[in-house]
Amino acid sequence: MSRASDVLNAARDKGVMIATAESCTGGMIAAALTDIAGSSDVVDRGFVTYSNAAKREMLGVGSDTLAQFGAVSEEVAAEMAKGAYDRSEAGLAVSVTGIAGPGGSDHKPEGRVCFGIADPNGIRTETIDFGPLGRKQVRMATVEHALSLLLNALQQP
Repeated sequence: MSRASDVLNAARDKGVMIATAESCTGGMIAAALTDIAGSSDVVDRGFVTYSNAAKREMLGVGSDTLAQFGAVSEEVAAEMAKGAYDRSEAGLAVSVTGIAGPGGSDHKPEGRVCFGIADPNGIRTETIDFGPLGRKQVRMATVEHALSLLLNALQQP
């Protein structure tokens, strides 16, 4: 069984709807979940907010947050997750923002992805440096990690 199936089953067991807020993955997390027949009972919506304007307009990410920390930051990931949670019918939201590549900088290298989870217990964030694996591999690793975060959140008492 796939990780996405595990997430859907855990969400069903808990009666929780899921929302996604995606930048560097461009909707791949929502696609992984909705590729599975019957997912509509637990997947509420996905926000693809690739540009800073989309992050501000669709999710309420603060202009000040973007200016101070940059789009690839835990602060922005937190506001993205909160925005998806607040602007949906979901009881659990995941967000991702990162540098899939090619490119990056010494300060924010290729392969760095910031994640956010929002649920009734609050907002949690983390950063993973996947390294310069190449765009496709970074995006795939990001999807897998996001699904793991969703599953872990759903398995909490």
